[in-house]
Amino acid sequence: MLTGHCLCGDVTLEYDGPLGPVALCHCSQCRRAHGSAFSASAPVQTLRLAWGDREGRITEFESSPGKYRAFCNRCGSPLYSRVDAIPGITRLRVGLLDQPVGKSAAQHVYVGSKSDWFPITDDLPQFEKTERTNDPH
Repeated sequence: MLTGHCLCGDVTLEYDGPLGPVALCHCSQCRRAHGSAFSASAPVQTLRLAWGDREGRITEFESSPGKYRAFCNRCGSPLYSRVDAIPGITRLRVGLLDQPVGKSAAQHVYVGSKSDWFPITDDLPQFEKTERTNDPH
């Protein structure tokens, strides 16, 4: 069982399932949403993911048609993204997790639009866009 929470603690999560490969996304939307050089997320099975949100803090923003990014409306922590075309998968922001995930990042995606101020210096595979065209990153 993986657990996690946002910065203020008003949103919590429990996940009882396999964590997919961690992707580091360098697209301009992820950079803006996270205020960083990239986001770190992993696909999870939506049905095995439970959110605690007693205060109604989870807010979704449709960043492009059919793609939603969620955040805590109190502290601003990015929580997940999802796309209508892949209803059973949620891309969980791994920085929310309380415990080590037991795996390293698997790949860099959307490096074609990466920032010019952060050089990628590791040997992970890099994809100009993404390895799967339907990946909601």
